[in-house]
Amino acid sequence: MGLLTIGAFAAAARLTPKALRLYDQVGVLPPAAVDPESGYRLYDPEQLPRARLVAQLRRIGMPLAMIRTVCGLEPSAAAEAITAYWQQVSADTAARARLATVLVDHLSGGGNTVSQTNPTLAVRYAAGCETGTVRDSNEDAAYASERLLAVADGMRGPGGAAASAAAINALRPLELTDAPAVDLLTLLAGAVTDADHAVRGLATDDHQPVTTLTALLRSGSQLALVHVGDTRAYLLRGEELSLLTQDHTWVQAQVDQGRLDRDEAGVHPQRALLVRALGGGQQVEADLALRTALPGDRYLLCSDGLSAVVDRAALRVALSAAADPEHTVRRLLDLAQAEGAPDNVACVVADVVAV
Repeated sequence: MGLLTIGAFAAAARLTPKALRLYDQVGVLPPAAVDPESGYRLYDPEQLPRARLVAQLRRIGMPLAMIRTVCGLEPSAAAEAITAYWQQVSADTAARARLATVLVDHLSGGGNTVSQTNPTLAVRYAAGCETGTVRDSNEDAAYASERLLAVADGMRGPGGAAASAAAINALRPLELTDAPAVDLLTLLAGAVTDADHAVRGLATDDHQPVTTLTALLRSGSQLALVHVGDTRAYLLRGEELSLLTQDHTWVQAQVDQGRLDRDEAGVHPQRALLVRALGGGQQVEADLALRTALPGDRYLLCSDGLSAVVDRAALRVALSAAADPEHTVRRLLDLAQAEGAPDNVACVVADVVAV
């Protein structure tokens, strides 16, 4: 069989001539020949399998630049590339689904609009971070401002301190963004992706640092929470202290599956083993939530250097005291020291006040 015109080839490949012209322009599927007088594109029937592959890859949403690369691979390598691409798409879709669910829940509970900036609320805050009594270096980081509260715990080893600092620094530009409350979760989702990329960029030939991250971003009375790892966020409202995050650890997964109880998890030798962290795995998975702050609320963000050695009852007592955030942070650090402080300790205390 001789060469086919673009129309005949398009019909055989179940494509359109317009698509074939585009694929030629970007180098994905050039014609076998071009008529020197008419300029018509001519295709070899042996190009049909490639044309059909390109069409199928486009149907799953693969960009043309990536299709060009995939089409140049051996079949086994192409299969691996397609698998990796679809895993990325699935992870991105899951992240968007979680964000959509949170927004729908919030809007359903609060009417048709999300509250905009409430000028009658302010935040009083303090942050503290110490090495502890056992470690010889500090991989934790804590940050607090009027709009952003954050704690990160870098993995002990080369790059741990840089990883925790990079994670928080990736969020800090959000302090300058004058965005409505409804956009907070979208902003945080993008920033945590940037944080993950920043941490991955610290890799060396023999070491990839990782870090946890827990942060709150405020717009008026709305607080957007992002969480990855085993750093924690607590809320003291009235006399009740609530844990707002769930640890992304192996032992917590065992508790969730009923294989360990909480007492066993608390003393398990693998209790610090993370299943999610920035810089770890193929794709960052962050928990996102939107909360409404009330005057009198007190928030605590901390690394496991505090939560693993000071029980919740003692935390509640310390947070319930009338002391300001600076003195409360000092009290919490002292409690960790009294328990031996075997790990770095980082914490942020923030009070929501009416002004």
